[in-house]
Amino acid sequence: MKMDLGQWQPVGNAPAPELSGISAASPKLAIEARGLVKRFDGFTAVDGVDLSVPEGAIYGVLGPNGAGKTTTLRMLLGIIDPDEGYRRVLGAERPHDVAHTIGYLPEERGLYPAMKCHEAIAFIGALRGLPLEEGRRRGKLLLEEHGLGYAADRQIRQLSKGMAQQVQLLATLVHEPRLVIFDEPFSGLDALNQGKLERMMRGLAEKGTTVIFSTHVIAHAERLCDSVAIIAGGKVPFAGPVDVARDRIRPQVRLETRAGDGNWRAALPADARREQKADGSTFWYFDLPGTGIEPLLRALIEGEAGILSLSIERAGLHDAFVAIAGEAAARALEEVPDEALAMEKGR
Repeated sequence: MKMDLGQWQPVGNAPAPELSGISAASPKLAIEARGLVKRFDGFTAVDGVDLSVPEGAIYGVLGPNGAGKTTTLRMLLGIIDPDEGYRRVLGAERPHDVAHTIGYLPEERGLYPAMKCHEAIAFIGALRGLPLEEGRRRGKLLLEEHGLGYAADRQIRQLSKGMAQQVQLLATLVHEPRLVIFDEPFSGLDALNQGKLERMMRGLAEKGTTVIFSTHVIAHAERLCDSVAIIAGGKVPFAGPVDVARDRIRPQVRLETRAGDGNWRAALPADARREQKADGSTFWYFDLPGTGIEPLLRALIEGEAGILSLSIERAGLHDAFVAIAGEAAARALEEVPDEALAMEKGR
């Protein structure tokens, strides 16, 4: 079944979308984008990006700096228009038509330094259509709820960098948006406040708010997201559930046996790696066979291998990223000189 496209008009020379994969049973989408392309002075920053984000999801856009994450988010928000492709946001073909239902935290943080905290929150809310007095009331409540009530009447310039970022986070949410887009939201936050932000994101999703965030720290995406888009070099080599990404790599088996040899060894994969320990036990490492673990277990038991331990570990999202985007993109993630990444590694 094809989605009714209504009045959807393509951007540039893009043809009308053929969304044959969307059925009546599919979840309602907060974001649907196809073939987004953006060029700057002849340089293609985003090259054919497709995204489908269900309502109420926590969705990660994962990639190194310069991969095209911010440009993609800005096209979805309508801050810039794509040169090719099309997008639909909360059912609207023009993102500006639903701007009052969207919260956006840009990568470049910025609040007026002379404003008091609750006034700064109210001001951002007013830009999204929230009456100023209601914004002031909600701003004070949000600050109180998040342990910053004592700072409500302080000027932004009197705050630490981390506190100012928390105020801007609250300002992003003050008008109670249906869709929230965070661009590198964990950057600049210490480990404690990173944890608070993760809990905040989960709370938003539980209430039905769609959360999209970009990050170069894979651990955040792995903990929070059901689905991710991996961006590298302006392209999206993968967009879909985290579990599907991880399943690109076979689970790894770690087997410890008392015996070091026997007929049972024929049941192990030919490329199984062996490690002999000083106590006489032997460890084997190999990909989970396509036939599963049961035939192997039977051969080990019948062959009296003496199983001391056996574990099966699925690949992590980092390993999946390397397999999908390549080692160069993975190295670029790790080379980002960002304090949040450093804190993440120190956990």
